[in-house]
Amino acid sequence: MRKVVILGAAGRDFHVFNTCFRDDADSRVVAFTATQIPDIAGRRYPPSLAGLFYPQGVPIVPEEELEALLRAEAIDEVVFAYSDVSHETVMHAASRVLASGADFRLLGPTRTMLQASKPVIAVCAVRTGAGKSQVSRKLASWLKEWGLRVAIVRHPMPYGELERQRCQRFATVEDLQRARCTVEEREEYEPHLAAGHIVYAGVDYGEVLAAAEAEAEVLLWDGGNNDFSFFQPDWLVVVADPLRLGHERSYHPGETNLRMADTVLINKVDSVSQQEVALLQASIAEVNSKARVVLAASPPRLDRGDELRGKRVVVVEDGPSVTHGGMPYGAGLLAARAVGAQIVEPWEWTGGSLARARELYPHLQQVLPALGYQPEQLAELETALNAAACEAIVSATPSRLERLLHLNKPLYQVYYDLEERPTGVLHDLLRENVQKWSETGRIRDVFTGRI
Repeated sequence: MRKVVILGAAGRDFHVFNTCFRDDADSRVVAFTATQIPDIAGRRYPPSLAGLFYPQGVPIVPEEELEALLRAEAIDEVVFAYSDVSHETVMHAASRVLASGADFRLLGPTRTMLQASKPVIAVCAVRTGAGKSQVSRKLASWLKEWGLRVAIVRHPMPYGELERQRCQRFATVEDLQRARCTVEEREEYEPHLAAGHIVYAGVDYGEVLAAAEAEAEVLLWDGGNNDFSFFQPDWLVVVADPLRLGHERSYHPGETNLRMADTVLINKVDSVSQQEVALLQASIAEVNSKARVVLAASPPRLDRGDELRGKRVVVVEDGPSVTHGGMPYGAGLLAARAVGAQIVEPWEWTGGSLARARELYPHLQQVLPALGYQPEQLAELETALNAAACEAIVSATPSRLERLLHLNKPLYQVYYDLEERPTGVLHDLLRENVQKWSETGRIRDVFTGRI
């Protein structure tokens, strides 16, 4: 019997366990390790999810304790199962494992993707923060316009009670409140709910798939970080980010997505030069010449922005994009600058986990990440924003912070939607796929008789 450790970050690691190890009598997963997400280590994957071979569940320990764990438990194999890390980081982890005498393993799409009975569109990316969400929203809106029932299936973010989160369905903001969703979950769910889309997520994606298939005619996988889909896609759309040129081939598993993509959407073309777009196009062509390349922008739109000219503001950005995503700022700072606001550096008013985030991510200078994995972090964010010497707050997190925080200053919300450049290409590609699926009988025909 092989003794296994799964390196993770409360997402793909659980899916890898469920699909490849839970029912495997020839191996035992001794532990998960945790990184990227705070307060995950110290918990336990519960017996109700872990299955018959794990009556005590599976402990989750900090990745920093990896070598000690490998020695103490005489581990045979370590499986790497998280995303948005450089190739160098992956190989450093491999070196730590190999030096301890264990095997190092990466499980691929074929081994871990579930097969759906309904057509699956997967929206993935080369890096977190590239703009998957607005692409997913646009595709889902077109499907709804054509009369198709669509279910959004989000990449997992099980940061709470794992048993309660095994299979989740969200249709209203009240559903988010009842589920006690974190800011990070709300960032992904709220814009879909505002557009009238049903969202599924969870821990056991076999159960999630069954529930979503029972309700929808088309499943839309809305990926997290730069991970690849948990479901076998019929059409894989991968979002590339020209602001981080070169990362499309130097981050795991974003390069995997790029090489598998049917369509590559280069987002944010309005934020870079034509030369940078051309360099990214050339890089894509070198590794995946068969992919159709689409250009798009995601211009930020600031609610009541004319009121902020000359005012001192603190900017709050989407958390993952500016932390492990490596971006020094996002749509919030761009929108605030565009309306003539004065940017106030916020860090002197921070404490606790926010102050530690600055130490972990020194590239952060002018913006705050919207950290809210735990109630304590929300309280720290609220304290910092209320103490800041500014006149207003500009928030580019898709989660509406005013629903979660009691603020003593007005909050101005930044929105961003996808704009194709030129228009119609992505729309036509979606229509081609829907027509193909209807011709093969996988979904009903929604176009016959339409003008």
